[in-house]
Amino acid sequence: MTANDISEKEAPHKLFDTLLVLDFGSQYSHLIIRRLRDLNIYSELLPCTQRIADLPFQPKGVILSGGPYSVYDSTAPHVDPAVFDLNVPILGVCYGLQEMAWQLDQHNVLAGEKREYGHAKLTCEQGEGSASSVNVLFQDVPNGVDVWMSHGDKLSHLPESFSTIAATSNAPFAGIAHTSKPYYGIQFHPEVTHTLHGTRILENYAVRICKARQHWTMEEFVGTEISRIRALVGEKGQVIGAVSGGVDSTVAAKLMHEAIGDRFHAVLVDNGLLRHNEAETVHQTLTSHLGINLTVIDASERFLAELKGVSDPEKKRKIIGKNFIEVFQETARKIAKEAAGTPNAGDIEWLLQGTLYPDVIESIAFRGPSQTIKTHHNVGGLPAAMHLKLIEPLRELFKDEVRILGTKLGIPEELVWRHPFPGPGLAIRTLGEVTRSQVEITRQADRIFIEEIIAAGLYRKISQAYAALLPIQVVGVMGDKRVHEQPICLRAVETTDFMTANWFDFDRPFLDKVSSRITNEVSGVCSVFQNITIRVRSMTDLDYVGIFHCDSTPSYVVMQALPDMTKEKARYHETVSKSGKRLNLGFD
Repeated sequence: MTANDISEKEAPHKLFDTLLVLDFGSQYSHLIIRRLRDLNIYSELLPCTQRIADLPFQPKGVILSGGPYSVYDSTAPHVDPAVFDLNVPILGVCYGLQEMAWQLDQHNVLAGEKREYGHAKLTCEQGEGSASSVNVLFQDVPNGVDVWMSHGDKLSHLPESFSTIAATSNAPFAGIAHTSKPYYGIQFHPEVTHTLHGTRILENYAVRICKARQHWTMEEFVGTEISRIRALVGEKGQVIGAVSGGVDSTVAAKLMHEAIGDRFHAVLVDNGLLRHNEAETVHQTLTSHLGINLTVIDASERFLAELKGVSDPEKKRKIIGKNFIEVFQETARKIAKEAAGTPNAGDIEWLLQGTLYPDVIESIAFRGPSQTIKTHHNVGGLPAAMHLKLIEPLRELFKDEVRILGTKLGIPEELVWRHPFPGPGLAIRTLGEVTRSQVEITRQADRIFIEEIIAAGLYRKISQAYAALLPIQVVGVMGDKRVHEQPICLRAVETTDFMTANWFDFDRPFLDKVSSRITNEVSGVCSVFQNITIRVRSMTDLDYVGIFHCDSTPSYVVMQALPDMTKEKARYHETVSKSGKRLNLGFD
């Protein structure tokens, strides 16, 4: 049996009842997965272009997501009609509802006279039909409930053999159900928190209609994954894996150690882009507290040399990914040579990566003709000539599930709840060219920011926080001297799934203190901004250069990024602060 055969045989969609979400490009598609996982129901997302004949598992049900298209346009994406031959329940959400109706009759959908975005009152109705499940979708959902609409098109009339089960003032067919088959469509988004009782609707569909078992838990997962790892690696197989001190790599390393013991070789590559004292802290934690076999490689000169003159964040990611793999392969050969004649003798064939499900979603989600937003260090940027086979035990998990798993594995709380750190490290938090001096500015500013967050008791309330260095010159006054130095951008967000996030609202005294410490203690910095952008899909880290709207106060600046603006569009950008003073940012 090949490694691929073993992986597929032990894949979660073969071991757990699974709901399939086919993605049409909605910004909310991942939330459907999240809501189902919260109900302890395993679910996977695939692009709407998935050929049903190639589907490696039989889902308990299929959900057609929303999307930004019009089904009647010539360029609109469409589902494989074979999905209706699976003989499983199907739920169409927003665009998915229209797609289902369009598949039956292309005259069923038209452009609405009035678009509907935001809250709407949903009136539930009793549908008619022979199927006993016609009215189950809205069971225990109160009439007049608030739901979240986001559509311009709508059904022109009720499709043949369907019954109306819900309506709003602008959408007479806001909920429909087939009279004899388990097909349902809703014009609103049950996956967003703005829809009250949305989780109940999804639960009704998944549990009461699809009959999916609610057995997806980390207690169940850990045993099946350890068995999968052992079957995949074999009795003598060796695995090498990168660790960074973050929760993902730490949990992945601990899981691998539980599965194969000292045949797992953890490697910390000090690429010169780590956080303050990261190498020392990780070595102490993994070896002394978790008993993991760890090798530390100082490759900082190599990485920084490769990054010389490179400013584009996508190129940085590719360079760092390529060099990581090369270092792993060199280290693997060295470890194998040193292990000759010992019980751990043998070639290292496998590379452990801490890929998470949001990484996978960003890589496979349907985007139509749009461009790459960024390459994930775990899912992209790896050279074709890589001589190690990948093993990704966390690939199906969200961040909160990884933390639950880490707790089950006995990892200390301070490690389980440590803020995530990107694989490319400080290279993507140091905008512009990466040099040793520039990275050190970022590192020290980040250290101060995190120290103050911990001191204020805010660390667990914040999902991710960091400081980034902007490659621009800002006019400031240090002592009695006028200076042109760089600004630091602070970023702190609250999120559960790391797919969307809201910025964390610090109070004024906290920001005053952080700003004062950074400008006084970090040489080369004279201003501090805070990024208050609401995060969209795949943009947690500030690895692009933009121009910013600034709301200044005496000691810091609140900044909202405008990704579509460029340096060329505005050499100087002035804003008026609340106090009426002007802040001049000199973008040189």
